[in-house]
Amino acid sequence: MSTNPPPRTRTPLTHYTLAELRRRTSVKWTEFPPDVLPMRIAEMDTPLAEPIGAALIRAVSDGDTGYASPGRLPASFAAFAGRRYGWHPDPPAMRLVPDVMTGIVETLRLTTEPGDTIVVNTPGYPPYYSRLEGLGLRLVTSPPAPGPHGYALDLDSLERHFAAGAKVYLLCNPHNPTGTVFARDELMAVAGLAERHGVRVVSDEILAPLVHPGPRRHIPFPSLDHPAAARSVALVSASKAWNLAGLKAALAVPGPEARAVVAALDGELDEGSGLFGVLAGEAAFTEGEGWLDELLRALDGNRKLLAAELARTLPRVVCRPPAAGFTAWLDVRPLGLPGDPAERFLRAARVGVSSGARFSPLQRPGEPGSGHGFVRLNFGTRPDVVVEAVRRMARAAQLPRQDS
Repeated sequence: MSTNPPPRTRTPLTHYTLAELRRRTSVKWTEFPPDVLPMRIAEMDTPLAEPIGAALIRAVSDGDTGYASPGRLPASFAAFAGRRYGWHPDPPAMRLVPDVMTGIVETLRLTTEPGDTIVVNTPGYPPYYSRLEGLGLRLVTSPPAPGPHGYALDLDSLERHFAAGAKVYLLCNPHNPTGTVFARDELMAVAGLAERHGVRVVSDEILAPLVHPGPRRHIPFPSLDHPAAARSVALVSASKAWNLAGLKAALAVPGPEARAVVAALDGELDEGSGLFGVLAGEAAFTEGEGWLDELLRALDGNRKLLAAELARTLPRVVCRPPAAGFTAWLDVRPLGLPGDPAERFLRAARVGVSSGARFSPLQRPGEPGSGHGFVRLNFGTRPDVVVEAVRRMARAAQLPRQDS
């Protein structure tokens, strides 16, 4: 494709040309042939924030490439959380883990037994299903319902599952893939149900720094003034907001009554983390907020651009603009495409998007929470790439059905 020249004032999302991005060797830029626009993997097409780049260059210059220790990462995150969310978690109570998913698995290994029931919202992050079933847990699903700000938690569904004996609720806050930011009253209602039924909440908060302008602010679950929040554990990282997924560092952050759980996490998790991830996370939380705010402005522009382009060229596609993150959850069922629409867009449009079915493997098409007929599209890229991707998808949707 031909691309327009970058705007005179560049943003983190227009820093690189498409040709420069194609030199990258991450999964996003190598899993498809070069004629495909890669918009599946959840990483962004940004440069490193300058403080992060400087920290990593300094480490290389010093030969500082040994095993990781938490260093100043817990204190850096606590200060960031205080500024951004009004939350003041205790740094000594935090534990370093390689990534959020590993932190979730290891927390559940300590707080559940094989055969226990865990509740997840569906659609949900695909590794939830595979990794948690690997622990011998029984997964039950609670689909959120469309609401005025994207989606809302189905509290009646959660209460049924909690009352039936669920041991843990795995909350994704903000929610992936819908980008929903849950309101304080929703989270307080969850806390009330969890306390009534003895359910522990484990909260995946990896998207928390990426909340867009609007009526919702991120509320860390352990920050709630509630006994169930005090028993909860949150998993956090700089990896999504500052595009550091390959550097491997996250934190398990306990509520005041869950410190013993986090303290009991396997001591070798530190060594499985990456020192560069720790150093990058410290720099991000301490000096990276200016870059983050610039990125959020660019992402806000892209999510509005995506909505406008869909309305213009694919008006039947249902897109509730995400309140957080850089992926959009698109309902393409009104297009009437046969089979998996992600496969159609890849073959006929040369656009790589995530299949919605991967986000709800326990649901059949048409069931509540099913991702069949949906796709997840990553708009954390150049604006002209977003426009080109939608136009290609529109052309593919108009092809004869037998071409799929």
